[in-house]
Amino acid sequence: MPKSKRNKLVSLSKTKKKGREHKESVVNALREAAENYNSIYVFSFENMRNLKFKEFREQLKPTSRFFLGSNKVMQVALGRSASDEIRPGLYKVSKLLRGDTGLLLTNMAREEVESLFNKFEETDFARTGSIANEKVELLEGPLDQFTHEMEPLLRKQGMPVRLNKGVVELVSDFVVCEEGKPLSPESARILRLLGIKMATFRLHLICRWNPEDFELYKEALDESDVESA
Repeated sequence: MPKSKRNKLVSLSKTKKKGREHKESVVNALREAAENYNSIYVFSFENMRNLKFKEFREQLKPTSRFFLGSNKVMQVALGRSASDEIRPGLYKVSKLLRGDTGLLLTNMAREEVESLFNKFEETDFARTGSIANEKVELLEGPLDQFTHEMEPLLRKQGMPVRLNKGVVELVSDFVVCEEGKPLSPESARILRLLGIKMATFRLHLICRWNPEDFELYKEALDESDVESA
C-alpha cells in the first residue's frame, strides 16, 4: 500500500534553518537595495489585493523595488536606532514600519511617486470581516438577477427565497449588511453574487527618506512620534 503524503515527517530543524536563511536573505537584499536607490518610502495599505499589487509592482519595476513582509526583519535590515542604522536617518524609517506597511525603494522623482500613490485605487468585493460601508437591503419580491438554479445557493446564505413559476422570489425584506458592521461569510457571498464591490485597495505614503532629507506625509505624525516609536 503506498505511503500517505499526509504522514510524511518534516525535520523541525530544517524548517527553522530555512526560515532563518530566508530572513537573512531579506536583510541582505534590503541593505543592498538601500545603497542602490536614491529614496526610500514607507507606505501603508488597506484591503490588500495581491494580484493588483503585483501589477503595480511590475509597473514600477524598472526604477523601483518593493519590500513587504515581516516589519521586524525590515527594521533589523535598516537599523532600529541611530547607533545601528546602515545609512544616516534610516532608523526613522525603521520606526514607522508598524502594522500593514511596506517599503518602496526607488530612483523616481518625488512628484512621480506621490502622483502614482495618490491615484492608485482598486475596488473589489469585500471579504468576510470587512466593515460594510453602506446598508444593503433587498425588498420582498422577484429577484430577476438570479436564475432558478441559484435558489438553493441563496437559501444556504440565509435568504428567505422560493421559486415562483421558475422565478426566484424573496418572500420578505432581507438585510444583507448594515453600515459600519463587519460582514459575515454569508453577507460577503451575497454581495459578490449581487456584484456589489465594497472594498477599495489603497496605498498611503507615510514618509520619504533620502540622504539629504526626511519627510513625514501623515498629518497626524510629527518627528516626536518617530522618536518615541
